[in-house]
Amino acid sequence: MRARTAIRLGQLGLVAGAATLAYASLIERNMFTLRRYDVPALVPDAEPLRVLHLSDIHMMPGQRRKQEWVARLAATDPDLVVVTGDNLAHPDGVTAVVRAFGPLLRLPGAFVFGSNDYTGPVLKNPFEYFRAGRAYQHGVELPTEELREALVGAGWADLNNARTTLKAGGRTVELIGVDCPHIGRDDYAKVAGGMDAEADVRLGLTHSPEPEILTRMAADGVDVLLAGHTHGGQVCVPGVGALVTNCGLERRMAKGLHRWPGTAAWLHVSAGLGTHPTAPVRFACPPEASVLTLVPR
Repeated sequence: MRARTAIRLGQLGLVAGAATLAYASLIERNMFTLRRYDVPALVPDAEPLRVLHLSDIHMMPGQRRKQEWVARLAATDPDLVVVTGDNLAHPDGVTAVVRAFGPLLRLPGAFVFGSNDYTGPVLKNPFEYFRAGRAYQHGVELPTEELREALVGAGWADLNNARTTLKAGGRTVELIGVDCPHIGRDDYAKVAGGMDAEADVRLGLTHSPEPEILTRMAADGVDVLLAGHTHGGQVCVPGVGALVTNCGLERRMAKGLHRWPGTAAWLHVSAGLGTHPTAPVRFACPPEASVLTLVPR
């Protein structure tokens, strides 16, 4: 009797596991979601400024539904578009990324790159993400410079170890960014220094939200820190949240809006819009883009 019960429980477990995997791979990873946050980062009486934050699209050429959904985000009427890396997932992905960004490229924008804008993902044991200090595995080379030329050619600011000031929504926005810290391409010393006190708002961009980078940006006067990379945990436990962030960030900050500890800066971590082709699942963490409405403090 006990043996039969054990067999039945095992069978139920297999069915439940298969159903969960089917949901995570076929349904939730395509449940594109728009998040909205008010971020008190402007001086009193200032008019709101809308920032569309996109990250971790991991675009494949045939993902037309994702491309169309991203393009429709122009209807949110952002003043500024910010992209924090990992746009590509295939050597032929640039055309698809540009198609997705299409109407957004007519707006002021800025970007930094992530590891998967340089090389493609590699099939790995998912439990490796729980092992600190593991070596990064590079896959096939991706057309980084083709993507860079497309975005810069449209007028977007390349903030990979760079800083700039631009106009968005009639306001002066100062931006600072680093290339991907996850693969050691960041060079904060190149851009370090106090931010312009006369700017209406100061934004900091990094793909991987490494605490050292975030703390240095906040110390230099950045008002809003923007990052991606974590996928929000990608596979989360309801009521618990992310199990891993794949970086030095605390799990409680794996996605969403947070005050960066010990500073006046806000941190927004996007859970991203895609997945690696080698792990096309999401659970309790749907793909997302965010509209951050910067409002008076």
